Amino acid sequence: MAAPSRTLLIVHHSPGAALPTMLDAVRTGAAADGITGVDIEPVPALDASSSQVREAAGIIVGTPANLGYMSGALKHFFDTVYNDCLEHTTGTPWGMFVHGESDTTGATTSIDRVVTGLQWQKVIADVTVIGELDGPATDRCWELGATVAARVMER
Repeated sequence: MAAPSRTLLIVHHSPGAALPTMLDAVRTGAAADGITGVDIEPVPALDASSSQVREAAGIIVGTPANLGYMSGALKHFFDTVYNDCLEHTTGTPWGMFVHGESDTTGATTSIDRVVTGLQWQKVIADVTVIGELDGPATDRCWELGATVAARVMER
């Protein structure tokens, strides 16, 4: 019998200056001391596949808040994988990070709706940043990565 997957899939759309920094902090947190045996796999949203989602032991999604919604790239990801993953990923631990210039509510709400349908298990509060990225926000991204990776390690 094959060993279960210990992959943390980070599906992201990371344009601009803030989102790559947030992604880097998430990845650094996921590789923190004490977290062992977890393969961290960041994948651009337009390249992520349903097989990667089905095989992942945990998922983090990251997106800008565009016009009150998740990015088109992340929406495309969910549209592409939803039906293939619906019955295969129930209970998957997950979290999200979102950056917006004026509001992130629409983006987080829309992602939560999709993930509620997938029946994933949110294991940490959303990391949302409006405007300039600061040290505390970067620390929350690190904590997001570490928390979801720790859950992956337990699976």
